[in-house]
This record gives sequence, C-alpha cells and structure tokens, in this order.
Amino acid sequence: MNRSVAGVAALMLAAAFCIPAHGAEENLKTGGPYVPTPQVVVDAMLRMASVNEKDFVIDLGSGDGVIVLTAARYYKASGIGVDIDSDLVRQSNASAQKFGVAERARFLQQDVFKTDLGKASVLTLYLLPAMMINLRAKIFNELPPGARIVSHDYHLGDWSPDDSLSFDVPEKESVTGVPRATVMLWYVPARAAGTWEVKTAAGEIYQLALKQKFQVLDGTASAAGKQVKAQSLSLRGNDIGFALADLKGTARFSGRIDGEAMEGTVELPGAKPQRWTAMRTAVAKVIAE
Repeated sequence: MNRSVAGVAALMLAAAFCIPAHGAEENLKTGGPYVPTPQVVVDAMLRMASVNEKDFVIDLGSGDGVIVLTAARYYKASGIGVDIDSDLVRQSNASAQKFGVAERARFLQQDVFKTDLGKASVLTLYLLPAMMINLRAKIFNELPPGARIVSHDYHLGDWSPDDSLSFDVPEKESVTGVPRATVMLWYVPARAAGTWEVKTAAGEIYQLALKQKFQVLDGTASAAGKQVKAQSLSLRGNDIGFALADLKGTARFSGRIDGEAMEGTVELPGAKPQRWTAMRTAVAKVIAE
C-alpha cells in the first residue's frame, strides 16, 4: 500500500492480510509494505477534493509525502503528513525543504490513531482495508462537518462515498496486479439527527424528526396534527435538502445546518421561494458504526 501505517494496532491489522514472505518482518513493523502513490492518482485525489489555498490537508500514512507536497506546491494548501516510518518522515521533510514549501508542509512520525484530525479540511488515505474500518469512527467524530475525505482504492465500509472515480493506471499492475485506481470522496456530514421546529416566512410550522446513519437521512414531519413522510432527503456536509408534501402540494426545502439551527430557501407550489429557519428541539444519536 502507499504507506507504512502506524502503531501497535497496525501490527495486529497487518497480520490479517497476506504479506509477502520477503521483507515480512519489516512489513509487520510498519503495518504494510510501502508503495508510492502514482502522481496521476495524487492529482486525481486533490482535484476530486477541490483542494485550494484555504485548505489544511492531513495525509494519514504519508509515505514519501507526495500528497501533501503536491497540495502545497501546486494548490498552495497547507498540511501535515503522518507516518510511522522515521526514514520516510525525514525524506518527506527534506523534500519540503527542497521544494521551498516547508512552512506549509510538515511531516510527523506518529501513530495515525493518535493524530488529531480536528484541523483538517481535507483528509487523504491509502491504508489497508481493516485500518480504514478501524479509523472510521475517529474520522467521523474528529473531522468538522463539510471536511472532505479522499481515499485511494479502499473504502470506509457501509459509510458509502458521495462520489467515486475509476481510471486506468498501468504502472500499478506491476505492484498490485491491477492496472486501475479508484478514488473515493466523502463529505463529513453535519449532525442532523433529532427533532427540529421548522418555520417558513409564510407562517407554516413543521415538526421535523430526522434519523441519521452517516450522511443518509430518514424522517417524518407533522403540521397541524397531520404527519407526512419527508422525501428527497439529502445531506452533504452542512448542506441539507428535503421535501414535504401535503394537500397544497410539495414544499422543497434547501439550506444549511449550523449547529442547532438551520436556514435556507423553500419552494412552494405557485409561490415565490421564501426563507425558512429551524431550531433543534431534541437531539438524537447519529449512527456511525
């Protein structure tokens, strides 16, 4: 894989995979064999995440540092790479000095499970499948809503990606046996679960009850004693959308979540779009396991 992964936990996880006999002891020390990510894959990952100069990128299992270095050199982003291999960390910091981006790109020898992810607006990953699953709760709970996660080849289990792209990478065949790469993108969802009192500018009031598993929502709404199923539910980062149908037709809501409040625009049949607001009146648990 693209990188030596981290810590004692990685040793146990790596043992669950078929590791080549040659260099097996070294592989177990790092949690997996080190394989550089092709530049074409790095470029696709950063484009998919729409990385820019305002972003802080954290790369877990950073190997030779190519992802953070590329983000700093060509997208003017800042960031850190984390790897358990001290030689790779030294090499990456030397490359940052060489390319003149050491003020924006740093590399740390650290266990990925102990890395603070709270500052990241973009998280990049190329880790063993079991490691991805074991990191999933940490990623979901530590990254801020709206942060983007980009992974090369390996997914986050039943936390389905919001977008994905597969393409030919011939140079991978000699290493992985598969001459293709898949890049997956997730937006960390805001916590929407709970009960919300929704008010429109026209005076309608709805009690909206939402259940949430990762970014997938399910819900109902009641107004004037009548209950309807919420339709067309969507959640991407802080952006939320849903539709409520009654005898007057379907009202389509779009807006943003900001902690315990929401606001946006609602489109009503035969009327101009108007503003709506909502306050959370009860919190429910988000399923993220």
